[in-house]
Amino acid sequence: MNVNNQNGDSCRQIVIFDTTLRDGEQSPGASMNMQEKVEVAKALVDLGVDVIEAGFPVASEGDFESVREISRVVKGSVVCGLARCVNNDIDRAWEALKEAEEPRIHVFLATSAIHREFKLRMSQEEIIARAVAGVERAKGYCSNVEFSPEDACRTEIDFLCKVVEATIAAGATTVNIPDTVGYTTPGEMTARIRTLFERVPNIDKAVVSIHCHNDLGMAVANSLAAVMAGAGQIECTINGLGERAGNCSLEEIVMAMRTRRDVFHVDTRIISQKLVPTSRLVSKVTGLKVPRNKAVVGRNAFAHESGVHQDGVLKERSTYEIMSPESVGFAKNDLVLGKHSGRAALSERIKSLGYELTPEQLVSAFEAFKNLADRKKEVYDADIIEIVDQMILKHGNDSDWKYESYELACGSDGKPFVKVILSQNGVEKAVCAREGDGPVHAMFVAVQQLVSFPLSLDEFKLEAVSGGSDAQGNAVVVLGEQGSCKTYRGRATSTDVFEATLKALVEAINRVQRVHENEERRA
Repeated sequence: MNVNNQNGDSCRQIVIFDTTLRDGEQSPGASMNMQEKVEVAKALVDLGVDVIEAGFPVASEGDFESVREISRVVKGSVVCGLARCVNNDIDRAWEALKEAEEPRIHVFLATSAIHREFKLRMSQEEIIARAVAGVERAKGYCSNVEFSPEDACRTEIDFLCKVVEATIAAGATTVNIPDTVGYTTPGEMTARIRTLFERVPNIDKAVVSIHCHNDLGMAVANSLAAVMAGAGQIECTINGLGERAGNCSLEEIVMAMRTRRDVFHVDTRIISQKLVPTSRLVSKVTGLKVPRNKAVVGRNAFAHESGVHQDGVLKERSTYEIMSPESVGFAKNDLVLGKHSGRAALSERIKSLGYELTPEQLVSAFEAFKNLADRKKEVYDADIIEIVDQMILKHGNDSDWKYESYELACGSDGKPFVKVILSQNGVEKAVCAREGDGPVHAMFVAVQQLVSFPLSLDEFKLEAVSGGSDAQGNAVVVLGEQGSCKTYRGRATSTDVFEATLKALVEAINRVQRVHENEERRA
C-alpha cells in the first residue's frame, strides 16, 4: 500500500509486527507477568505498532491468560498468537484470541533440510500437507492467518517456493520468511525474496514478511534488504530482544527507513517520538539494561565527547547527528525541575518525555516527585522517568507485603545486622537477620522469612538513575527457587541504596507469593 509520508511524498507502507511479548520474552531472564505484558502491549499500540504478537498460548497457562487479556483490552492493533501446525495449538490460540478486535493466528512449521531430517523426520510432501492443514484449520477461525516456514533462509529455494504457494492457496494472508538462526547475508536475502516474487504465482495474494535473528549482527541489514526486494512486513522487537543474540531491533529498523527514505522509499505508522519511552519501559519490565551505545535509544546515541564533534554540533547539529534526539523521544535538556516546581511544570515535562497520565496518575506522580525533590537538589529527566515507570507498572494483591522501614548495622569486623519493618493488610511485622556475607545478603535472609519456599539470590545489580552524589539508586534482584527453574525479579529506586535493595527484595518475594497462591487456587 502506498501512502503519503510526513513530507507529503508517496511511499510504500511497511507493516510493523512486534514480537517483544513472544520472541522477545524468550530472552533468558526477560520473562514478564501478565500485568507487565498488558502495560507493554498498550505502549506498543501508542507507539503505532500494526501487529502485536502477544504470545504462544499453548506454551503455558500464563501465556494463554496473557494473550487472552491483551486480546480483550488492546484496540487499534492486530493481536496475534503463535501456534505450531498442530490442531491443539491452533485451537488454543483461537481460544485466547477470539475476543480481540482484530485477531491473527500465526502458524509455523520448519522446512529446512536439517530440520526435516533431525527434528521433524518428515518428507517434503508431509511438510506441505501439514502446513496446508494448519493454515486451513486457522482459517476456519479467522480470516487473518500468517504462515512461517521456520528456518526458511536455509530451506532449498525450490521447496520454499512450493511451500509458500501451497499455504497462500490454503488461505494464508501473510507469509513470513524467517532467518531463524541469523545465518543469511543481505545479498542472499535480497535474492531469496526476489525469487519468491518471481516464481510463486499467487504471491500477490499475501503480504511477504521477514523475521531476522541477529546471531551474526545482520538482523537489521537483512530486514532492510528484504524490504528493498519487496517485503511488506517486518517482524522485530523493542531493544532487539529475542532468542540468543536477539531479533531485528524495532527502533533501528524504523529509524533506518525513515532517516534514509531517499533510499528505501517506505514508511511506517510508528510514532518515533515514543521510541525511547517504550524502550525504557521494556527495559524496566524485563530487567535487561539497554547498552549505552545502543543505536537510536542508548544513552550515548546523541552524546558527543570529542571536542571536534562538540564544536561541529554547536555550529550545525547535522554535522554529526543524522537524527535529532527529540525525534526518537529524548529530551533536549536533561536538567529540568526542583522542589519548587509545580504540578503544571511536571505534567508538561512528563508529556515531553512521551507519557500520557490520567489525572489520578499525575497526582501520584507529583507526590512522588515532591518527595524526591526534598531529598535531592536537582531532579533529572531520568528521575522523572523512573517515577512514572514505577507508578504505571505498580500492581499487586491485597496480601502483598509493603516495605515500611529498616535498621542496619554492619562493618568489616563483624556480622551484619538488619531489621526490616513490613506490613500486610495494615498489620506490621518485623523480620531480622544477623548473618550473611554482607548487608545485601543479610537483607535477603531477613526478607526470605516471609515465604516458606527456599530461595537463592541469583543476581543483584545497583546503578545510578541520574548523575550526582545524590542520585537515585536503581536496584534489581533476581531470586531463584530451589528445585525449580523459576526466577522472580524485583526492582526499586531510592536515594538510599539499601532502601532500594530492600524494596526490590520485597517486590520479588511478593512475586513468589503470588505465583504459589495462583498454583494453590488452580490445584
